Amino acid sequence: GSKLVDDALKTLGGKARIKRTMWSRRAQEYEAKINSGDLISIAEVVRDLHRMEDQPEQSYSERQLYESALDRMARELAAVESIDHSTAMDRLAESLAKKKAA
Repeated sequence: GSKLVDDALKTLGGKARIKRTMWSRRAQEYEAKINSGDLISIAEVVRDLHRMEDQPEQSYSERQLYESALDRMARELAAVESIDHSTAMDRLAESLAKKKAA
C-alpha cells in the first residue's frame, strides 16, 4: 500500500486543478471523490481546496469539504500505514507545507 500512499502524498504537493465550473457542481464532484474512498481522488480534493486556505474568500462550504476530505484522507492513511489519526494528520500537513514552499 505504500506506493499508493506515496502517490497520494505526491498528489497533495501537485498543482491545484480548479475547474471553472459553478461551485455547486464542483462541490458535488468533490463530494463524490471523498465518498469514493479512493486515496488519490481524496488527495485531489484536499490539494484543490487547500490552495484556497490562505484566500479569505473561501466559503463555508469549501472549508467544510476541505476538512471532510482531509479527515477522510487521514483515516485512510492511518489504516494503510497502521499509524494513528493524529500522526496521519501530521504527515498530510507536512506534505501540504512542502507544496507551499515549492
